[in-house]
Amino acid sequence: MDIPESDRIKRRQINFRDLHPERNDARTAADFLTAVEGVLTAEPHAPIVLNVSYDLTRTCLQELEEALHELGLHLDNGLLFRLRRALYYYTEDTFRENAGFKRDSNCTKRVFAKRYEALEHGCRDPRPEHWRRYL
Repeated sequence: MDIPESDRIKRRQINFRDLHPERNDARTAADFLTAVEGVLTAEPHAPIVLNVSYDLTRTCLQELEEALHELGLHLDNGLLFRLRRALYYYTEDTFRENAGFKRDSNCTKRVFAKRYEALEHGCRDPRPEHWRRYL
């Protein structure tokens, strides 16, 4: 099934709560989302506003916002933002169901695991599995 790019690529704006005057949630979220599979661009528009574009066949707004919430960022929960968010969730979920893309219930963990794999750190053990279990 060939889906046109205009239906597949979504551009959204994610707003954060202004809890602290020196906090820059949009930059933190942009740095995190650039490594997520399916996110094409993530650019801060203001310290609390993030413009993001993503491929709907790989991820959706609900999955991205759940990952940001687990990261510790606070989304703006004003009435207008909640209504807009609910409309986006519904339309994207309907599109994905009709196109045959099922929602993975474990997607948020997958986002963090993918990010963890991409980071350079010393937590990788080069030994074979049988040597790691050897006492």
